[in-house]
Amino acid sequence: MKLLLFLIIYQCTINSFKTQSASNPNIILLMADDLGIGDLGCYGNRTLRTPNIDRLAEEGVTLTQHIAASPLCTPSRAAFLTGRYPIRSGMAAFSRVGVFLFSASSGGLPSEEITFSKLLKKRGYATALIGKWHLGMNCESNNDFCHHPLSHGFDYFYGLPVTNLRDCRPGQGSVFLKGVQKSLVIPIQIAGITLVCLAIVQYIGLLKVPFQALGYCLVITALSLAGLIFFFYHFRHLNCFLMRDHQIIQQPLSYDNLTQRLTKEAVQFIGRNTDAPFLLVLSYLHVHTALYASKTFKGKSKHGLYGDAVEEMDWSVGQVLDVLEKYELSDKTLVYFTSDQGAHVEEISSSGEVHGGYNGIYKGGKSTNWEGGIRVPGLLRWPGVLQAGVSIDEPTSNMDIFPTIVKLAKAQLPSGRILDGHDLMPLLQGKVARSKHEFLFHYCNAYLNAVRWHPGNSQHVFFHIAVKQNFWTAWRVGLIPTG
Repeated sequence: MKLLLFLIIYQCTINSFKTQSASNPNIILLMADDLGIGDLGCYGNRTLRTPNIDRLAEEGVTLTQHIAASPLCTPSRAAFLTGRYPIRSGMAAFSRVGVFLFSASSGGLPSEEITFSKLLKKRGYATALIGKWHLGMNCESNNDFCHHPLSHGFDYFYGLPVTNLRDCRPGQGSVFLKGVQKSLVIPIQIAGITLVCLAIVQYIGLLKVPFQALGYCLVITALSLAGLIFFFYHFRHLNCFLMRDHQIIQQPLSYDNLTQRLTKEAVQFIGRNTDAPFLLVLSYLHVHTALYASKTFKGKSKHGLYGDAVEEMDWSVGQVLDVLEKYELSDKTLVYFTSDQGAHVEEISSSGEVHGGYNGIYKGGKSTNWEGGIRVPGLLRWPGVLQAGVSIDEPTSNMDIFPTIVKLAKAQLPSGRILDGHDLMPLLQGKVARSKHEFLFHYCNAYLNAVRWHPGNSQHVFFHIAVKQNFWTAWRVGLIPTG
């Protein structure tokens, strides 16, 4: 009788555990930066070693038509966090520069936007962002932190508020220098010619120009140039730093063992939250330039420093998976791996080494709406819930992560706003055969370039409708969202 009672209690406990793990799973979202879909073994690469990322594919689901909402960092990450096209939240630029370049920028993800981290935090999840943010920091002062990760639902932040830049690493060149040089050439020429002409007409007596005025012009020109030189000379100290929560803990940023430090923070966060549900966003700096790799990985790949960086990131993914096994959390945890956009294929170092990745058979790369710029890895693993080794060739988006994990946490989807992502679980579990995306829209900054159309009565996917030339036609037939 006691044995029977024990078995009944044991079975009830097991059933309760399974229900809890399925309804309130831990969530780990791994996002690479500028990683090409062709850089991973599970997507066909045979020369880079990515066994840990490939393990996610072997033990879970591979999405083969997974699309970033933008081919640029800032808008893509805004869409990822909110489940909405970046143009809806104002995170799509009307200028040529579509990302934040300075920590002192006053813009950022609006406080009224609802992120999945805000919703999961309300459900009792411990939430952390480790790595790159790139969605703004302050509004009106240097310490109001209105756009900071901690203002968007994260309990803990360890990482970079802006992004990894060449300027942050000595010897890796500059993303600003050539642009500054080009923009300064004409103003300097105009100022110089003007001063010379004024001096000539003053000398020959055609026009009396006060020497004081000439002196003021010369001083203003010299001070402006000195200010620019000073700024870029001290750029690393001003813009390249590492933060823990609201505190700057390293300035300028050091790349020594940086991936190991980020990984250690992620592992420790998991270890602190083994008894309660958690959301961890591990946002890698790899493989955005400036490229770097620790001594353990440097020079070990077949593709130079870029390959070293990819393989170091793969090691980090393995550390995260190992700590889940250590604490017996694998069956309770949904792990997702992706990139914020395609590889920046044009990246070349000052010595001529290729510092951009590989987008496989797809044309184009980062900052373009060709397929290589927006088709990204999409890997999801959840043992016991998602079938292993499944490949799904349906259009999906990184915006789909928002409704997927919000529903898994049993949080309420926000009302009064349009969500562009769809819950992936029915598709991932084979309960439906088609994605809910009939249309996916592709923006270059704030401008709609193309549409991906998956008709309900067809297995084919049509891409790159020339909306730029036929904008009004597209609007009349409802291809452009108006909400």
